[in-house]
Amino acid sequence: MTRQNRAVVLVSGGLDSATALALAREQGRDCHTLCLDYGQRQRAELRAAERVATALGAREHRCVRLDIGGFGGSALTDTRLRVPDAGQHAAENDIPVTYVPARNTIFLSVALGLAEAIGASEVFIAINAVDYSGYPDCRPPFVEAFQRLVEVATQAGLEGRPIRIRAPLLHWSKADIIAAGTRLGVPYGDTVSCYQPDDEGRACGRCDACALRRAGFQAAGVADPTRYRPGPDEGE
Repeated sequence: MTRQNRAVVLVSGGLDSATALALAREQGRDCHTLCLDYGQRQRAELRAAERVATALGAREHRCVRLDIGGFGGSALTDTRLRVPDAGQHAAENDIPVTYVPARNTIFLSVALGLAEAIGASEVFIAINAVDYSGYPDCRPPFVEAFQRLVEVATQAGLEGRPIRIRAPLLHWSKADIIAAGTRLGVPYGDTVSCYQPDDEGRACGRCDACALRRAGFQAAGVADPTRYRPGPDEGE
């Protein structure tokens, strides 16, 4: 594979990043997947990322330990903060407590380092600015700004061959994402999108991520393969 075909794909174990990986593979990319163990409270997504990378034919899969969760400030990393149920933001324009400070900036920086090291020409990230939770690092201005950074902060950029940041899902609805992934054979039953799954990867069914995922499958007309953990009255 040439440099033009080689890509680093950030995978979280969730629905969106699995679809981004499938799209990169469809486009003929030689995909090197990368997940970040950043101190998140739930570990099921890390196992899901590895499953998805294997199922979708990644050349190699790496998981990098980077404990930004130790900084706190997010319900995804700090056990003292409660993950809210869907729709429980304080105000429409507030950034939710599930936002992890600077997470996508850090993730892209690590992916960029790997891309330069292995001679990849692209980094794929599955951020989405349509059906999402209001995070500042999931918007087009973020992608544009990071691309400018790449051009001035890397050897590849200074030599006139900057690594390209690809965000193929940026303007897609969740239903669009699911329809595309279904066409490409993404094993959505192996993915974990929930903010607070149990150790088996079963979803809570209450958080924002669960609500967006469930609505996406409904809108796409695709059967939802998500495994939900039983409620308090259901038992095991």
